[in-house]
Amino acid sequence: MLCTLLDTSCASPAPKEALAPPTIGPDSVVEVAAGAHYARSRTHKFFWGRHYRKEWATPVPVRVFNLSTVVPGGLTPVQAGGSFQTKNLRLVDRNGVEYVLRSVDKDATKALPPRLQNGPIGRLMKDQTSVIHPYGAFIVPVLAQAAGVYHTNPILGYLGDDPALGKFRKDYANALYLLEERPDGDQSTVRSFGQSAKVQSSRKVFTNLVASSRYHVDARQYLRSRLFDMWLGDWSRREDQWRWASFPTPDSTVRYQAIPRDRDHAFFKFDDGLMTHIIGWIKSNYQSFHKNIRLSDVEGLNRAARPMDKSLLVYLSAEDFRKVADSLRQRLTDDIIRRSLQVWPPEIYALSGEEFTEKLRHRRDQLPAVADKFYELLARDVEIPGTDEPERFVVEPAGAGQVRVRVYRATPNQSPTLIGQRVFNARDTRSIKLFGLGGNDVFEINGLPDARIAIHIYDGAGQDTIRQQQPQATTSNRIVMYNSNDGNTVEVGKAIKVQDYQPAANEFDGTGWLLRHRLY
Repeated sequence: MLCTLLDTSCASPAPKEALAPPTIGPDSVVEVAAGAHYARSRTHKFFWGRHYRKEWATPVPVRVFNLSTVVPGGLTPVQAGGSFQTKNLRLVDRNGVEYVLRSVDKDATKALPPRLQNGPIGRLMKDQTSVIHPYGAFIVPVLAQAAGVYHTNPILGYLGDDPALGKFRKDYANALYLLEERPDGDQSTVRSFGQSAKVQSSRKVFTNLVASSRYHVDARQYLRSRLFDMWLGDWSRREDQWRWASFPTPDSTVRYQAIPRDRDHAFFKFDDGLMTHIIGWIKSNYQSFHKNIRLSDVEGLNRAARPMDKSLLVYLSAEDFRKVADSLRQRLTDDIIRRSLQVWPPEIYALSGEEFTEKLRHRRDQLPAVADKFYELLARDVEIPGTDEPERFVVEPAGAGQVRVRVYRATPNQSPTLIGQRVFNARDTRSIKLFGLGGNDVFEINGLPDARIAIHIYDGAGQDTIRQQQPQATTSNRIVMYNSNDGNTVEVGKAIKVQDYQPAANEFDGTGWLLRHRLY
């Protein structure tokens, strides 16, 4: 039994030698399977899942990439890269526009210590690449365009032993790849990136968001992208899975819009084996692409992106979430779903077409309920960050069980500019944390907000002012001001608790905010 469960060589072993590359004829089309080595015995599939093994093992006709002619003027390889799973090769055309080749097959064993990579654990990790649909990424552009979500435009192809690979020939020849635009820099000619003249990384964008409130993310557009992720079952949406199209605005600010990239974990099918079902129960972020999106699974489905979601969606209301979800549901018609699946080779459509049609239709109709649950999870404990420039935070009652928070840009010698505001209801929210980060911030407490919502104020760096408009009020409430004692002015009554604290590096300053987003 141990052999069956841990050693993938026990049944239908994967070949130790790579398959011989197909013969490339003059028509520049070859028959190739994305991963014939994922075919397994019935016993193995019982324990470790059926997954998309048939799709991996089925040969399909694929065009051959010739780097000298694949785009006008050809492509020149410049840099190898990739994650622990995907092998990437960055290329550039004659105009300096960048592309990337991404391997269709994956190898997660690179994340293991070398001594484990070729043993039973390594072979099992490699085998579980079959949870990913090898051709899933290719249906996304049609769907994303209809949804109003930015996207790359991958092309499937086989790269033979092309001399144009140069020094990369040994490691990258004779494999199946997707070729797509690399969303970076000047993309003013690419409609699917918003024709932005400056596309930036998450590290750069979040650094700017922390530095100044003159940079901001289009929250509704980001929410649309996140609900689209959930529809696809794409649970791996951490910060590095995004690029950002930037757009200067007439009021001298910069607006960012999200560009999702890397759809490797969309349409994930993991829990159809005995052992993988158990693992999926323990690792609840490993969400499988089912016909129904269970509301109890929404938290796990979004765990990787939670720090981003909490920061970037903080000013949106429940009504905003519903409107975006309804818009998506209406745009993603049955005809759009049908058209997207037609990009697959007929051999793959015969295996997956009916299944995906049914699942995408049912999941689409659930989007409003999923959006409600998503809002509920984010509204429970709220974090509102400032920037390293001065801000003014205003907290006040907004009716029974409600608290209003407004945040302004406090520019010297100018009228305050509203950055964002939101009314919170005790039915949804149990705590609100305000983070001053840098700058000389002002925190104003007007009256005594409803005590059913706990409010925590963290001054951060700078010499801040914390004042209460009615300091004589003594009604018990749940407002705590955390004072780092670095020259703050504190003018509050007994109803507000003032607590000394030593700022933690991962919580209360700009650098800590980037650490929170795994970007520092």
